[in-house]
Amino acid sequence: FADLSLLQEDSQEDTDGSLDLVSQDELLSPLARLDKYAASENVFNRQMVARSLLDTLKAVSEDEGDCFAVLERVSRLADDSEPTVRAELMEQIPHIAIFCQEHRPSVPSAFSKYLLPIVVRYLADQNNQVRKTSQAALLVLLEQDLIERADVESQICPVLVDLTAPDSNDDVKTEAMAIICKMAPMVGKDITERLFLPRFCEMCCDCRMFHVRKVCAANFGDMCSVVGGEATEELLLPRFFQLCSDNVWGVRKACAECFMTVSSATSQEVRRTKLSSLFISLISDPSRWVRQAAFQSLGQFISTFASPSNVGQCFREEQVEDYRCSNLTSSCSTPDASSSCEELLLQDSCSRAPEQRQEEEEGSVDLGVEGGGEQVAEALTSDVSCDSEAASESSRNPGDHCCSTSAAAVAEVPDAGPFEEQVLPPLLRCAPQEGTVLEQELYNSFHYWRTPIPAIDLDVELGSPGSSAAPVLGRKELEELIENLEPHIDDPDVKGKLFLLTFRLYSTLLKSHVERSTSFLFFLCLCHQNCESVRHRQDEDSDLGDNNLSPEEKSKQQDVVPQALLDQYLSMTDPSRAQTVDMEIAKHCAYSLPGVALTLGRQNWHCLRDTYETLASDMQWKVRRTLAFSIHELALILGDQLTAADLVPIFNSFLKDLDEVRIGVLKHLYDFLKLLHQETRRKYLYQLQEFLVTDNSRNWRFRSELAEQLVLLLELYSAQDVYDYLRPLAFSLCTDRVSSVRWISYKLVSEMVRKLSSNTALVTEFLVELVDKFCHSPKWSGRQAFAFVCQLVVEDDCLSLEQFSKHLLGPLLQLASDPVPNVRVLLAKTLRQSLLEREYFVHSGNSHQEALEQTLVALQTDLDKDVKYFASVHPGSTRISEDALSTASSTY
Repeated sequence: FADLSLLQEDSQEDTDGSLDLVSQDELLSPLARLDKYAASENVFNRQMVARSLLDTLKAVSEDEGDCFAVLERVSRLADDSEPTVRAELMEQIPHIAIFCQEHRPSVPSAFSKYLLPIVVRYLADQNNQVRKTSQAALLVLLEQDLIERADVESQICPVLVDLTAPDSNDDVKTEAMAIICKMAPMVGKDITERLFLPRFCEMCCDCRMFHVRKVCAANFGDMCSVVGGEATEELLLPRFFQLCSDNVWGVRKACAECFMTVSSATSQEVRRTKLSSLFISLISDPSRWVRQAAFQSLGQFISTFASPSNVGQCFREEQVEDYRCSNLTSSCSTPDASSSCEELLLQDSCSRAPEQRQEEEEGSVDLGVEGGGEQVAEALTSDVSCDSEAASESSRNPGDHCCSTSAAAVAEVPDAGPFEEQVLPPLLRCAPQEGTVLEQELYNSFHYWRTPIPAIDLDVELGSPGSSAAPVLGRKELEELIENLEPHIDDPDVKGKLFLLTFRLYSTLLKSHVERSTSFLFFLCLCHQNCESVRHRQDEDSDLGDNNLSPEEKSKQQDVVPQALLDQYLSMTDPSRAQTVDMEIAKHCAYSLPGVALTLGRQNWHCLRDTYETLASDMQWKVRRTLAFSIHELALILGDQLTAADLVPIFNSFLKDLDEVRIGVLKHLYDFLKLLHQETRRKYLYQLQEFLVTDNSRNWRFRSELAEQLVLLLELYSAQDVYDYLRPLAFSLCTDRVSSVRWISYKLVSEMVRKLSSNTALVTEFLVELVDKFCHSPKWSGRQAFAFVCQLVVEDDCLSLEQFSKHLLGPLLQLASDPVPNVRVLLAKTLRQSLLEREYFVHSGNSHQEALEQTLVALQTDLDKDVKYFASVHPGSTRISEDALSTASSTY
């Protein structure tokens, strides 16, 4: 016992000592208490100081000098050697900044002088926690608009740009780049373009740190949105192509995820000719994670093609009208028309063919190539140079560009005349440089329907001025060769030789100036004919490809978006995709289908019909649920005819599906049914009662949603239909076990009264049944429900007061003798707050005034104090929506 007493004494002394310290602190001023603990060697005391800075500022807010004294101590505390103290301080900076903003007259420019330098300095702190905290604080300050624009440009931006320098710490560089990307939307286009964009483009090519490139890729879309379309296409798109072909799959995956935002910042032309092919390379990426992200973004990317300027228009431009050789001959029949003849020839055979072919080849990408992002990027960003100085004799196939052979042959002409001055330069410009053959122009089975023609060694077969192996042919020999080859001009091999022989003949005639005009005309006609032959073979190739398409494939053709993109989107329902890409790929397809349908337009619904039906019958209920939640939006896009033909059967199948799927249909039941014709809409009256049956009886939210939808459906049906089909549902829901369902159902009944009020016979029968089922109900909850409905009918003017008095007032007043106080309480509220607020019931000539006054007097003398209270006074506005739960029954 002695030891115990000693312990009690020691404990009492310690308690007294602690109390003494507390009492001493209470005697200190806020600044003195701040100084005391800020100088403590205990880390926890200094953390407490940082945490209590805002309270200290509030305590001294009336004294401007004390406020600045606290801010100076904040600056000293920022130099603390303990990272936890610095991190705690940084967490308080946004709160202190808000205080300074609210008390700006007392502490002018306090934030920029004392707090902002701390935030900027901590961005480069050695401790990771401090850096992270300062970055979060900076973003909060920017979001709250607490930093002046001049301070952002002069203090923050230069520091962040310096932190992303090549010699900066790797972690700091990555974090700073992330902050720059997040700041860009907040600081606007001007600062972003001047200060951030050059460094951002540089960081996209950081060869050493893939983390930096990944950050750039993840935020690429936001940067494009800030700087606008012009800067995006000129500066950012080349970097985006590089990132999409990065050797790290995480970078490519980030590109796929932001592809839609990038596409939204570009023009339609760039979107079609460049981004679509680039996206195909991501879909064919060797990495499964990249393919997964690409397919998830595919529908969103397709939706960017939807705009008022391009929906419903052709994807491919119309073909330029062909000029036939006969027209060309007639237009060149006179010497004066020679220039126009050359003009037509050059426009048709040179300018048109390469551009048209390049456009067609860009639109038809080989989908079998995987991991071709880098090659695609190079092909899309490179331009074919057409310099006449680099044109030389080539052994290209006649099936390639028709002008290349003529350019090679023309290069051998020794004398220059009008023909050489006017015709040759454009022809030479049409010929690609040696070694600049595009990869798309090389032979492959996709582009050509036959094997390529073997190269012809023209120097050996015909002889060239610089060749001593074969004699140079004269005019007579050339004419004989041409005459012998003309019957076989349909052979592409022969046509190429004939073309060159004719030019050699013309070259010989130049020296003798004999029959120049005739030979020139013949040469032009033959040149044009050769070009026509090549184009004809391309048309045959296209026709053959179309003929090889099955009817099913032809039904998927459209001209709004690149066909390759749509084909990939339609393949998302392929079961093999779930194994090779993503198990939930069908769900992603279903999620984006309304957007794709809106982009294609209802005229191209045939492209998506089979895919939609496949998704609607998918084994995964999540896929069907996704479609069920959006079927009303799709119906709005397709219109009534397509909806009735293609969506109604699927809608009917969803009605019989799992509750998880049915709830999607139920939530937008009104939105879907209002789009149908009256005859089709009436068929669903018989099926509405099926919603009362659920897989789980405790799923009360399902019945609550049904009641809400029935309120909306009242306007779609006639009074007779409402009485025959919706009335039983409403009365059933009014007796639900859950009070939330019953509350909405009371609103439903009152709105039914409004709907039927125009039909005297129907409303009379309805009100009689209402009184019988609820006012005379053996359950007190039913009698209470009757009082609720009466209150709503009066407050919302659902029925004329004369009809209300005739059919409902008498039964309502009978509830004054109800044995359950809750019923009498609601009756008192209804009389005081609803009926007696109407002049109709207060007027002295009203036959019901006396009955109302007697009932009110009886309630004012009720034994229950709540009943007496609501009947005696007017407790303010306590409408049904505000205090009903206080008198309602339990939830179950």
